[in-house]
Amino acid sequence: MFNFDPTRRDFLMSGTAAITYETLKPAPARTIQAGRIKFGVIGLNHGHIYGQTRAVIRGGGELVSFYAKEPELVAAFQKEFPQARLARSEAEVLEEKALQLIVSASIPNERAPLGIRVMQHGKDFMVDKPGVTSLEQLAEVRRVQKETRRIYSILYSERLENPATIRAAEMVRAGAIGKVVQTIGLGPHRINPKSRPAWFWDRQYFGGILCDIASHQFDQFLYFTSSTRAEVIAAQVRNVNHPQYPLYEDFGDAMLRGNTASGYLRVDWFTPDGLNTWGDGRLTVIGTEGFMELRKYTDLSRSSKGNHLFIVDQKETRYIDCSAGAMPYGEQLVDDVLNRTETAMSQDHCFLATELALRAQLKGLATK
Repeated sequence: MFNFDPTRRDFLMSGTAAITYETLKPAPARTIQAGRIKFGVIGLNHGHIYGQTRAVIRGGGELVSFYAKEPELVAAFQKEFPQARLARSEAEVLEEKALQLIVSASIPNERAPLGIRVMQHGKDFMVDKPGVTSLEQLAEVRRVQKETRRIYSILYSERLENPATIRAAEMVRAGAIGKVVQTIGLGPHRINPKSRPAWFWDRQYFGGILCDIASHQFDQFLYFTSSTRAEVIAAQVRNVNHPQYPLYEDFGDAMLRGNTASGYLRVDWFTPDGLNTWGDGRLTVIGTEGFMELRKYTDLSRSSKGNHLFIVDQKETRYIDCSAGAMPYGEQLVDDVLNRTETAMSQDHCFLATELALRAQLKGLATK
């Protein structure tokens, strides 16, 4: 076994294999004007709202106002973002003419109805995953989005807010491993039961494990394979270890076939407390001329830090430390709001990733 150590710059030799090391240099500092757009926040029910809000602020967004029903969630958000005004109601935020974008991490099954109201008020919408929890919701979201031409963006953060994944995607697009044949996405999570609200344990609220946390893997499959069509070949969902919550699921996996490549994904809630982070998220991308593996949040053989990228091609084996890489989603989304473009994510891709997750969930439930 290689003793991988990202602080060493020399070669490590094992047989005839040489591993080269490089560190992704920080992107040149860009001056992004603050206040390029004004935005508001509605719904603070998942902690992802902090990352979502920071992403828009990094992109030049000015946070103006927010609303949530829960006093304890309001207090924590106000402490982090004191510049934001607490609105008296959701309607007050929706009707504020100066706002161009609404950001939300409300209870999952409430997100699509909120997004519809946002678009009908002439504003764009950026939401935490899962952005939709049923095919019926998706059909209505698609209808209203087409009618209003507003942006409905789901922040698949395991790709869009992870520098290693961003760098890997750039390399794949440049042909570093040839034509992509398959992706394998693994998304284990730590459950932290004492911190979870009641809705977390009921599938009707979060949509099911494949709808929820596996939405990241469906997004990555489509993006890395450049698939524009795909079908779910097989899927399963299970409640292995939480019988006290009969409407919960702690394991799920699925097989996919796209119009360019195939994929496999597995998600679960079994990350042990001994791990130094919430989950050992991984992505393997197999190509005709090589392969790459991403250890996104930790590497047991290397360090507690994340953003590790390994790539093997016809010439060598490389390790790239991507921890200093850029995360352009927020800036791109603000650009899209201003220019009516689709640089952060195409609307078709956003909805197809969601549709695959929903269809896999239904197929998994049918096998129980």
